Amino acid sequence: MTTVTTAPADPGIRVRRAASRKGGGLRPWLYLLPSAAVLLPLFGYPIYMLGLLSVFDYRQAQVSGGQPTSFVGFGNYATLLGDGRFWSVLAQTLGFAAALVVATLAVGAALAVVLTKAGRIPRLLLSLAAMAAWAAPAITGSTVWLFLFDADLGLVNQVLGIEGFNWFYDRWVTFGVVGATVVWHSFPFVMVTLYAGIQAIPGSVLEAASLDGASAWHTFWRVIVPMLRPLITIVVIQSIIWDFKIFTQIYVMTNGGGIAGQNSVLNVYAYQTAFGSSEYGLGSAIGVIMTLILLVITLFYIRALYRSGEKL
Repeated sequence: MTTVTTAPADPGIRVRRAASRKGGGLRPWLYLLPSAAVLLPLFGYPIYMLGLLSVFDYRQAQVSGGQPTSFVGFGNYATLLGDGRFWSVLAQTLGFAAALVVATLAVGAALAVVLTKAGRIPRLLLSLAAMAAWAAPAITGSTVWLFLFDADLGLVNQVLGIEGFNWFYDRWVTFGVVGATVVWHSFPFVMVTLYAGIQAIPGSVLEAASLDGASAWHTFWRVIVPMLRPLITIVVIQSIIWDFKIFTQIYVMTNGGGIAGQNSVLNVYAYQTAFGSSEYGLGSAIGVIMTLILLVITLFYIRALYRSGEKL
């Protein structure tokens, strides 16, 4: 019987392997350094200044240098948390954002399915129209929609045969028009993302569902939707981030929040508090609270990306 002995591994090889493993762990972070060198100062300094202003009583008198700045600690946050107006605007913002997310997902998903069924030319035209809506600046799209729903010259009133109807008087009608504008800007992202996901589903899976007697509706809900769940999670969380911090459409179409501020959202409320009332410290506190809420949502977004297989 022959005994085979193995020579001990070269210590130099072990050291090089350990260094390689260590370098492999650090290498991704080294790749991120150039981006971090640009993004951290670009975003870090404004966030730092936002947090700094939020703990001071900073008004127009302090901006002009007429009075010294006074430190109030968490006084601005206590003022906000004790203000019923803040809680009302926060609840309105959350409700409006939730409605926008549902509507955007429904429209985007429906059109993604239409793209899979449409012919080449209709699919091209629909894609171009969606990309045009996506590429349009928010202020431009808001101005166009504002003109379309104008009480006197608006195309919508003329088509419906309504004279002088003001679409921006009632709170909920106003939210409906503004919400339609936001969905028009947002649905192309959902449509393109889900269309790409549907195209990636193997045809054999859909064919097997058809052979089993599943209708188009059941195939969509029982086969397509479960396979698209990671993508749906991503587009939902991304839409929440976009819709929660909406500003331009509300501010432009309601002239700063509507009648008596009935259509205000947090971003508009923070702007009016800081620049309308010159309470910069209080407005900064609203910004910090919004940042913290969005940070929590972003953490869920990053977790969804990792769970779907994307590596940041």
